[in-house]
Amino acid sequence: MSTVRRELLPLALTVPWAVCAGLRATGTERGWPLVPGMSFVPYAAASAVLPLGVAAARRAPLATVVAAAAAGVLAGATAGRTVAAPPPGAGPRVRIVSANLLHGRADPAVLVELVRSFDADVLCLVELTPDADRRFRDAGLADLLPSEHVRGHRPGAPPAAGGAVWTRLEVLGRSGAPGRFEQPVVRLAVPGGPDLEVVAVHTDPPVTTRRTRRWEREMAQLPAAGGDVLRVLAGDFNATPDHATYRRLLARGYADAGARTGRSLVHTWTPEGRPQPRLTLDHVLADRRIGVASFEVHDLPGSDHRALAAELVLPPV
Repeated sequence: MSTVRRELLPLALTVPWAVCAGLRATGTERGWPLVPGMSFVPYAAASAVLPLGVAAARRAPLATVVAAAAAGVLAGATAGRTVAAPPPGAGPRVRIVSANLLHGRADPAVLVELVRSFDADVLCLVELTPDADRRFRDAGLADLLPSEHVRGHRPGAPPAAGGAVWTRLEVLGRSGAPGRFEQPVVRLAVPGGPDLEVVAVHTDPPVTTRRTRRWEREMAQLPAAGGDVLRVLAGDFNATPDHATYRRLLARGYADAGARTGRSLVHTWTPEGRPQPRLTLDHVLADRRIGVASFEVHDLPGSDHRALAAELVLPPV
């Protein structure tokens, strides 16, 4: 067998992994379908031994080099996600729970019990419907978190576009972030700490060409960290750490609570009725001046997303 013929099959097999690795290394994915495709980088990293093994078995040196380079890039992009940062120091603590309710279908009793057991100070909800809002109130949410900022449907808004922030802290201000879905914003007074602004995030999923452009725009419109107020973004970003757009948001002054605790590979979304794919689309992003004491992911019956629970440590004042 000639050298050229020996290289053809393994090189062809390596192309998808090499393209994925190149996009991940350069952050140059743009538009659909490249943007949603980057969500699967952990799967590509786990399976990168396949083209490498074929290339080595066929004694194809060029394909082996390309496959090994791709495997190295993909492994490097995911390997550090299970490494936790040192624990934070002392300071006022704020516990935040966040959940996507899947068109309001999530079980309110389970989520209210999570708020109670976690002793949460703040609850961020997206895909909240009027019926779900009523069911959460009936389940006793207002007894635990008596202050609220609920934003319902605007004219022309898609179904389940509502969102809410519930809290037991003093609310200093209420507003909203721009986007197709409601993204409530509250400014909170934290005893012994600086003011804290919390945004319940829900960006449009990048599932078509038009919606991918909207997702990129909405991600860019999320407020940066810094200034005289500490800021936390919590919710469904429809983004993973392998999206360059998401990494650009982190570069604007945020740390991922999952990454700080070595849990950023834990999946938060699985399509209804299927076990795969499992993607990490939901996050709690905190101003880098904020420490992360813990980060947990909890199953949420009725929703295709899992709930997040993060304990944050603010700098004392």
